[in-house]
Amino acid sequence: MADPDLKTIEYDIRGQICPSSLLLALREINTHQEALRDRVVQLRFLTDNRDCVTTIPESARNMGYAAEVLRQSDGYRIEVHGG
Repeated sequence: MADPDLKTIEYDIRGQICPSSLLLALREINTHQEALRDRVVQLRFLTDNRDCVTTIPESARNMGYAAEVLRQSDGYRIEVHGG
């Protein structure tokens, strides 16, 4: 589980579908890669697209980051942070 004391940057991508949501997530992961690796920040993606709960975490893990998916009443919350 991600550290609750980390700075969280949240992206509301509800209503978007893959691949655009995946591309946005990858862009933001790459933009914040140093802070993620230094465990200064975590990224949170809010989505209602079921494909995202597979593609975003899998891509983040392949890049060496940790990722969790949490089900919420209005969709999903994907958190990406330093592994």
